[in-house]
Amino acid sequence: YRTYGNRDFGTVKGITIEYDLRRTGNIRINANYTLQFAEGTGSDPNSALSFVNSNQPDLRTVYPFSYDQRHAFAFTIDYRYGSGADYNGPTIKDVNIFENTGLNFITRINSGTPYSDQKNITPAAAGEGTPQLQGGLNGSRKPWTYRLDLQLDRTFNLEFGKEEDQRKKRAFLNVYIRVTNLLNQFNVINVYRATGVPDDDGYLAAAQFQSTIQNQLDEQAYRDMYGMFMNNPFNISRPRTIRLGVKFDF
Repeated sequence: YRTYGNRDFGTVKGITIEYDLRRTGNIRINANYTLQFAEGTGSDPNSALSFVNSNQPDLRTVYPFSYDQRHAFAFTIDYRYGSGADYNGPTIKDVNIFENTGLNFITRINSGTPYSDQKNITPAAAGEGTPQLQGGLNGSRKPWTYRLDLQLDRTFNLEFGKEEDQRKKRAFLNVYIRVTNLLNQFNVINVYRATGVPDDDGYLAAAQFQSTIQNQLDEQAYRDMYGMFMNNPFNISRPRTIRLGVKFDF
């Protein structure tokens, strides 16, 4: 029988450098960079399962964790107008056009996380075959990712009650439009180990599998269906998303 034991160990080392510009006039900026080294003998409780199943000895080798992200950059820029005496924006006939209105940008740039390169071609999209490790565990890296988010919002101050009532209730209505992945960046989150790309595991083009593919009931239909199956949407980031929302605080 097999059972879990507390044998794995790991070390996460890193440093973060941050610059924070507090609200100065209309603008606030926050920028930080993180350098991290996350290594150990197992990224999760089942990392050594293949060794256990093959009756290998209790091998403990330090390698990068699957979430080891070497470089991470984050930038936030917020430009906002105040209200009343604090307003310094454009006006039209004593109307403060951008009162309580702000524009916010968030940018994230991250280096790729590791994965284990595969020596042989297998129908990985279908979860079949026996992969053979090439190089070291988590010895390869996925591409860098980049994302830019934007939010434009405006807050309206609301008051409830009569003019002579000294206990008038106040509330705040915030209307916003939020755009995630503004530039519609194509970010690779996961790849097939044998090819290093997110939409092709190499199975359909591999010479050793051509006879198996040709012996299907309809070869072209099989290729088309398997091609769609390989194109896993979870291997890439979400496309540009636009949300219009309202938030009511009272």
